Amino acid sequence: MKFLLVRPPVFLRVAERFHAFLHLEPLDLEIVAAGIGPGHEIRILDLTLNQRSAMSDFKSVMKTFAPDVVGFGGYSNQAGNIKELARLAKQIQPGVKTIVGGVHATIVPEDFQLPGTLDWVVRGEGSTAIRELITHWEAGTTVPESDRILPTGSPAYAALAALPPPALPDYDALPWPRRDLVDRSRYFCVWAGARDERVKTLFPRVATLRTSTGCPHRCNFCVVHYLANGKYLQRTPADVVAEIEAVPETHIYFVDDEMFISAKRAEAIGRLLLEKGIQKRYISWARSDTICKHPDLFKLWKQAGLEVVYVGLESLESKTLTDYNKGVQPDTNRRAIEILRELDIILHAALMVNPDFTADDFVRLRNSLKEVAPAEISFTVFSPPPGTPLWNQHKDRFICKDPHAFYDCMHTIMPTRLPLKTFYRYFSLLYLFGFRHNPWRSRRIKAPFRDLVRLFISGARCGHALKTIYKEYDRSQW
Repeated sequence: MKFLLVRPPVFLRVAERFHAFLHLEPLDLEIVAAGIGPGHEIRILDLTLNQRSAMSDFKSVMKTFAPDVVGFGGYSNQAGNIKELARLAKQIQPGVKTIVGGVHATIVPEDFQLPGTLDWVVRGEGSTAIRELITHWEAGTTVPESDRILPTGSPAYAALAALPPPALPDYDALPWPRRDLVDRSRYFCVWAGARDERVKTLFPRVATLRTSTGCPHRCNFCVVHYLANGKYLQRTPADVVAEIEAVPETHIYFVDDEMFISAKRAEAIGRLLLEKGIQKRYISWARSDTICKHPDLFKLWKQAGLEVVYVGLESLESKTLTDYNKGVQPDTNRRAIEILRELDIILHAALMVNPDFTADDFVRLRNSLKEVAPAEISFTVFSPPPGTPLWNQHKDRFICKDPHAFYDCMHTIMPTRLPLKTFYRYFSLLYLFGFRHNPWRSRRIKAPFRDLVRLFISGARCGHALKTIYKEYDRSQW
């Protein structure tokens, strides 16, 4: 059988602009491809690489490759494009089987109940589901209905879609990703480099790697614990290190929601890397309380090659952190910043803006950045995650006709206290202030002039997109 796995294009301009700084491989599709197994022809089509020609590229591949199965994966803001692509697939090749999986399919499966357009909706882990589907297709038997694999034409679809996300399989049931199916030269991340380093490029090729799934914490702006049914599943240290060693890239971005939660396991991974003499460079996410509890762990990882840590600080104000159910206080955030500075690990501080912000709130947040800088700094807008109780609680207040399409944590789906245009003018100024306080100058990083020009132009385009986000909404709604 021929399988075409598709990453849909992004709908929102800001997301497209941010790809100038960070464009990671379609790891989820690579893992699904590995689950298909031998004896089949597989292609991965990443339509985010050529946004302007995405639809024509898809039509061309459908006609020339003529797949038997087309699988889509994506987030909530890509759901509209997935539906359009599935319709196109059926028009071009009426007998093709169409499947959708990913985050949106898992948490809002009712949005994909489109018989005649989509045939199956997969919730949860796709690499094990595709094996089950192939087994039944090859045997000519009916695919059993379950909370994991939902036939869109089934009378039981609504009842199955209303169930919580299915339990995830243990990691020993999952294959390593098929990284050979994508053009690896197209995926990169802006990377500052070590102190006083002369880097060949600020945009090195980057591989992504996942060592765990889920999170035991319950931040109310996050969908991760809902997706994983509240569980935290972890790969063994030996398996993680073996994959790191096999990856051709020297720069690795860990896409775990929080890979350091199990300090014992993280320490074992770090020690194995050192023992094997594996010299690579890493970016990872970590919570501020994890950093404070285990500073020696991050000292070890600094030796192993950890260079940048993304920390969801969210805020430096106690009430805000409590409202977000973050489980930390400002002093914890401040101490985590100090620890990373002492270890000479670059901090990427992720902070959150609330739709209720006044002008004074924006100014106060901007002033608090002096405590964080120098650091890479990014901002998101608080939004209820689709499919969660918080989403249902606020759904009558959403300001956009299709809130899923605007759920990217940059577009507000809630009403703002300030006029929308004013809100995003302040929001874009936060990014400008943050960009000016990045650590590259203080660390005396030397980079090619062409990369600095590229960075400046990309920053200007992104800033303009942020400032004019309000234009993407229906004007009658603000």
